[in-house]
Amino acid sequence: MSAAGAACDVGYSLAEEQDFQQVLNLCSRDDYSGLDYMAATFHRWLQEPGRLVFIAKMNSRVVALESALLVDGGHTVVFQGFRVAPDLRGSGIAGGLQEHVTNYIRGHYPEVSVVRHSRGDQPSAESLAKYRLIAKEAILSLCCEAADLGPFIAELRSRLPRQTQSSPHGPVILTQPQAETLILSNHVVYDLLPGKTIINNWEPLKPMEANLEVLRRRGLTWIVDHEVDPSVVSLSTPPYAVPYRHDALHFNINIFGHSLISVCTVFLAQLEALLPSLRGYLIVYTHVDPQIWPGLRQFCQNKANVSFFKAYCEDVVLESDLRCTSAL
Repeated sequence: MSAAGAACDVGYSLAEEQDFQQVLNLCSRDDYSGLDYMAATFHRWLQEPGRLVFIAKMNSRVVALESALLVDGGHTVVFQGFRVAPDLRGSGIAGGLQEHVTNYIRGHYPEVSVVRHSRGDQPSAESLAKYRLIAKEAILSLCCEAADLGPFIAELRSRLPRQTQSSPHGPVILTQPQAETLILSNHVVYDLLPGKTIINNWEPLKPMEANLEVLRRRGLTWIVDHEVDPSVVSLSTPPYAVPYRHDALHFNINIFGHSLISVCTVFLAQLEALLPSLRGYLIVYTHVDPQIWPGLRQFCQNKANVSFFKAYCEDVVLESDLRCTSAL
């Protein structure tokens, strides 16, 4: 079938619970390096306030999906979860679904003026001409058996400066109210956040009161190096199952700050906080300032059977005006 023919035979609708298995079939086992999150998020996405999950169907088969989350007090839409069936990629279905979603948002939510999304590859010059580059994080990825994580933490902790190991003032796990007050403070917004953007597990949000409810839903663990005027703020997602291995768990840690020692200290504190809930095989992505990445990678060299999962990669946040949005 030609690209034009495939696109013409497609119908669009909002996803429903019964679409779950077909949605899972949109990704092959190798997509997302085996870390596809859709099984863990699909049902929650359907129930989430402010989120719309769109699917494209052809001959009763789900062939594509795109999710749109309204944030920033309803003025921004974040696109997430875009995927097309492997045998139909390049057929025009991707562009058709993105056009449908964009037109739906324009028609039903006229207050939305901005589109934002994250991507894990380097944007082309053509994309950068259409989108504003808002923020960038480098990703350090590690993998191991859960039993090896404790020895890994102990080995790396022994490398920290003595005063850091024995400091009574940090790192500190924040309560949700503490985290919400801190993440909106001028110090954190202007000095620590990449592009003045809160990025949680690839989800970019402006630091504003209206987005705090979105963050509350995520069940995050917030840790800082110091409770007052921290040089590093971090958040971590709860672990969730991924298809990489039958017992694989994946989680993301975002660390905002420019001090390597403080980033390393908070990184270990996040792992330690999660340790009691971990089992099986672990894959952790830690998102940091690109300038911090080389030092953090060197710090993570170990003898505890913890391996690097992937080479250097980035999380890039792009934004555009809704009226200018077109398929990437």
